[in-house]
Amino acid sequence: MNYRNILDKGLNILKKNSIFSADLDTQLLLSKSINKSREEILLNLDKELNQEEISKFLGFIIRRKKKEPISMILGKKFFWKYDFKVNNDVLTPRFETELLVEGVLNYYKDIKKINVLDIGVGSGCILISLLKENSKWRGTGVDLSKIALKMAKTNAKIQQVENRIKFINSDIDKFCGNKYDLIVSNPPYINKIGYNNLDLDVKDYEPKMALYGGLDGLKIIDKVIKKIKFVLKNSGMLAIEIGFGQHYKVSEILKKNDFYIFKTITDYQRIKRCFLAKKNN
Repeated sequence: MNYRNILDKGLNILKKNSIFSADLDTQLLLSKSINKSREEILLNLDKELNQEEISKFLGFIIRRKKKEPISMILGKKFFWKYDFKVNNDVLTPRFETELLVEGVLNYYKDIKKINVLDIGVGSGCILISLLKENSKWRGTGVDLSKIALKMAKTNAKIQQVENRIKFINSDIDKFCGNKYDLIVSNPPYINKIGYNNLDLDVKDYEPKMALYGGLDGLKIIDKVIKKIKFVLKNSGMLAIEIGFGQHYKVSEILKKNDFYIFKTITDYQRIKRCFLAKKNN
């Protein structure tokens, strides 16, 4: 069986099981199976596979057919400019979170040296991406999950920023640290109804603690904002991601804790996804 035949076979299986990204996923899974780039595969469609390669590929296709996320099968997800290792112990990096990274970098484009705190660091994608863009920035990543921190440490080492990051296993309530110039956070913000209705490729494969934000989705956001006013410098900035339709309630929480929003970041559908906020001094 050649590349063309096996791609067609995989594509048909995924399409029959309503995998909307079936074409791309099939190519990515063959690429992983035979350790060749998608470009090389598409330029050599008549090349034959051996039985071991066919079996490996079909095993990946079956996993994807069962709605396992493509990032979990590949073991990585591209975010910002870099590949990050992921598994089902961490939240898979998403495009919306790149908007937060972009907003922070635009704000600090002329600042050479700052100290960053990432609350709920997960895979490390936000903090590591920021430090990769600024060689003199240093950071601290806090997470309640020891397993998530292990993945973050792995990614920091791969991206060669491990000497500029300190990782701490702690609930944000109990975290005691220095004052930071910048605090970033993508907290769990999905409410109970939203969580119960999540697609299976999210609900069954990503950690609940990284997704579920309590009955109204605001429990962890509220906790984070209440804490950071004690560890953010008076001149510092908070960059926080929020869920769909939460902008009004989160703005009220910020206001109640003496913060003001100076920039709202929207996605391409004009949905409010991130707030950049400062203290009322």
